[in-house]
Amino acid sequence: MPEGRSAALPPAARPTSSSSVASVPQGAVSESGRLRQGAAGPREAPQRANVASAPANYLVPVGSRATWRRGPRIRSSGRVLIMANDEHLAIVKHGAEVWNEWRARPKARRFRPDLRGADLNGANLSGVNLTEADLRQAHLSRAQLVEANLREADLREADLKGAWLFSAKLVKANLSRADLTEAKLGMADLTDAKLSGANLREADFVKANLTETDLRGANLVGAYLDRASLIGTNLANATLEGCCIYGISAWDIKLDGAKQSNLVLTPRLEWPQIKVDDIEVAQFIYLLLHNQNIRRVIDTITSKAVLILGRFTVERKTILDTVREELRKYDYLPILFDFDSPASRDITETITLLARMARFIIADVTEPSSIPKELEAIVPTVAVPVQPLLEGSERPYSMFRDYWKYNWVLEVHRYTNLNDLLASLKERVIAPAEMKIKELEKRRREASP
Repeated sequence: MPEGRSAALPPAARPTSSSSVASVPQGAVSESGRLRQGAAGPREAPQRANVASAPANYLVPVGSRATWRRGPRIRSSGRVLIMANDEHLAIVKHGAEVWNEWRARPKARRFRPDLRGADLNGANLSGVNLTEADLRQAHLSRAQLVEANLREADLREADLKGAWLFSAKLVKANLSRADLTEAKLGMADLTDAKLSGANLREADFVKANLTETDLRGANLVGAYLDRASLIGTNLANATLEGCCIYGISAWDIKLDGAKQSNLVLTPRLEWPQIKVDDIEVAQFIYLLLHNQNIRRVIDTITSKAVLILGRFTVERKTILDTVREELRKYDYLPILFDFDSPASRDITETITLLARMARFIIADVTEPSSIPKELEAIVPTVAVPVQPLLEGSERPYSMFRDYWKYNWVLEVHRYTNLNDLLASLKERVIAPAEMKIKELEKRRREASP
């Protein structure tokens, strides 16, 4: 080819149907990305390369050393050739086999394919290698991209409605604001991918990997997330309405501002359907419904657990350890916490959760340290009997009187020493707590419609 000239792609090489893929034999594409002469029809007259009109991100080979540079205009004493966008599109339209053969060439690997705005609606590109390809605003509606490699591809604002992306590799791909309505992404790997603001209405993510995926502000109405893996997934401000989430694995997900409602946690064809409004709660509810061991554990905790709170200095710990052993003799499940150091927010939340599950609470207010803070969090919000213990004749701490207005806080049981406490435990600690439990249950029944 004469220097400074570029052969235009012949009309015969532009496929008009899927049958044209077979018309291009293997090896029809040269390393420079052009169709070889005679491979797909007659050759048009060569045209002079228009370097000045090349878009800013086209890649231009310069000189005999084939150094690839970016820029709209390259000046060099060597020969200048341009790989135009329409040439990329023409090659990919010949199918995955021809495209992948071309991309495997050393020279082709040096630049990023530019398929921005490409019309590939309904194209069969299963198994295609589009790693790092620029597909912004590309038209891929109903395209076959099964097992395609789209790692780090730029698909921002692309049209992928109804596209088939089963087992596709979309690791670190950017699909922000893309339209994937009814797209099939079963078993696709979307690890660390960006789908912020994407339209994922009724998209199929069955068994997909959504680890660390950015789904902020995404529309997931009616999406199928059955058995999908969501670990560290960001769903802030996303819309999760009517999603199928059977068998989902969700850990450390971010849901700030997310809209959640009518999440179906039963298999797709199982009736009646069970729906919840929180994706994290759904996993726990499903375990309760279908795991007898879990139900037995929960029943055991709520019917037998006794939460013991206090300051566990060496002297106090000896007393409360003995109380714990004594409670076991009465078939209770004592849960004992040591608050010798100031309680953190996380510990307070844990104690509050356990208090809600406990049958009753024993609170040693002798020489209090962190227990005032724990009772402040528990008593006003959790209607569980609280039995205070106090050794000797000293008075409870000053703020304790504020709790007398809650009828589930029992009278303080005073004792002189460990033997006195053990001798009176059943009659003065356990019995009043059990009586208060029955009283509270009766009130709940009377208050229920």
